[in-house]
Amino acid sequence: MRRKTKDVCSDARIIFSLRNTYRVNSILHALKQIPLVRSILPETLYQEPGLKIFGNIISAIWEVFTALIGKGAYFLILLAAALLYPSPDKGGIFLYLMIVCTVLGGFMNTYMFNPTKDKYYALMLLRMNARSYTLISYRYALFKLILAYLLFGFLLGGLVGLPVWQRALLPFFAAGVKLFAAAWMLRDYEKTGEATNENKAGAFYWIAVLLGLSAAFGLPALGIFLPDTVSLAFMVLCTLSGILSARKILRFSSYREMYQDLLRDWMDQMDKSGASKAASTAIKQSEKAISADTGITSSRSGFEYLNELFIKRHQRILWKAAEKIAVVCTVIVLGALLALSLYPQVKTVVNELTLSFLPYFVFILYAINRGTGFTQALFVNCDSSLLTYSFYKKPGQILKLFRIRLREIIKINLLPAFVIGAGLALLLFASGGTDNPVNYAVIVISVLCMSVFFSVHYLMLYYLLQPYTVGAELKSGTYRIVMTVTYLVCYFMMRVQMPTFVFGLMTIIFCVAYSIIACILVYRLAPKTFRLRL
Repeated sequence: MRRKTKDVCSDARIIFSLRNTYRVNSILHALKQIPLVRSILPETLYQEPGLKIFGNIISAIWEVFTALIGKGAYFLILLAAALLYPSPDKGGIFLYLMIVCTVLGGFMNTYMFNPTKDKYYALMLLRMNARSYTLISYRYALFKLILAYLLFGFLLGGLVGLPVWQRALLPFFAAGVKLFAAAWMLRDYEKTGEATNENKAGAFYWIAVLLGLSAAFGLPALGIFLPDTVSLAFMVLCTLSGILSARKILRFSSYREMYQDLLRDWMDQMDKSGASKAASTAIKQSEKAISADTGITSSRSGFEYLNELFIKRHQRILWKAAEKIAVVCTVIVLGALLALSLYPQVKTVVNELTLSFLPYFVFILYAINRGTGFTQALFVNCDSSLLTYSFYKKPGQILKLFRIRLREIIKINLLPAFVIGAGLALLLFASGGTDNPVNYAVIVISVLCMSVFFSVHYLMLYYLLQPYTVGAELKSGTYRIVMTVTYLVCYFMMRVQMPTFVFGLMTIIFCVAYSIIACILVYRLAPKTFRLRL
């Protein structure tokens, strides 16, 4: 018994040491990609003890951050949704939303059936004991889940009146759902011989998720949700099911065979040049996105000809994707207008939110913007070849093509942005209007300007940092840092509450200034930075 415990501790040290080493090396590599930092770093970067300590500190901070930030956002979204519904039973709605969304999340993110690079390194390359690796990693994932649910459950659950014992039950309910989902998929593997890859869900799976989310957030608007007693009974049942499911996870004996099947696609996507899964997938997706219609042509010339062909051949990931987003936004707006007509008592709340929560839409526009998909497709299917020609990197040519591409991506992103802006103005009008009619115009124009900003931002970063290698692998540490900062700024903008007129006017001015600065930077710096990475 003592020897078995010692072996488990030894395996745990190896697993976390491997994971931490990989993360620290990634951090040091990212530092080496930052232009201003790269020049002062020593050649023996990975051998410097001081830098390794720094990398370990950043790694620890990142581990805590990733363990908490996602669950924190999840709890805040459910809390905000519960508070917005007209029913006085906020705690009952919160529990109902928590139950449905946690069950969906339990099957969408199992931890165990997610093929990742660290699993490939540990199990396929280092040939670690698959059972020991899986159980140790899974226990750690559940520990982080329970810790996050305890923290945010106690912090935020009290705001909707949940008793302490109910808040204490939340983490064990969530862990029970995860255990049940994992055990279910292990049984399915034993029956079919095929491991469930949670990153490759089928159409039936996504239909079930869509129906589940519709039931979670749609039914409470009609006053339909589970009573507290039913919700709590279900949570207890899931907790007990999780305890029973743990036996299956502990006794399962085919973890290596399962992961060989699960990681087969990951290994197949490692091309001969050593490109990563993400890079190979990006290339394949970009190739699939190109239209096979040989009749596509253009009457224009020069860069305009090149750009028009690119846009026409990538309709699927550009205009069609934007149109789908616009349709979804239209349905949401129409649903909100219908809710206002059915429940007039919420008009005052909606009116106040519309006039003060415009900063929230910075994050929404960030989420739906097509900038990253546009630039990735540009590189894979256009620039990776043309950057080998010297004429393509001249300042005048770069700025000319930048303006053409910026015009196109702005047009694409403006479609859903206009639907959102016009929808907000309609909601403001339908919920009681405003004393200052200028607010209607400010709402629409500021949302459009947010969309323009993200279009400029992503394209400018692409030209100034060009993060992709010849194999379409993302290698720029600076680009990753800027993307992370962009996400954090947009996320924290949701906490800003400012009058619509003031925030909208600031947004419009900032967008115009940013666009001018972007063009200047691209003209001056892109000839040096817009190049192929090895």
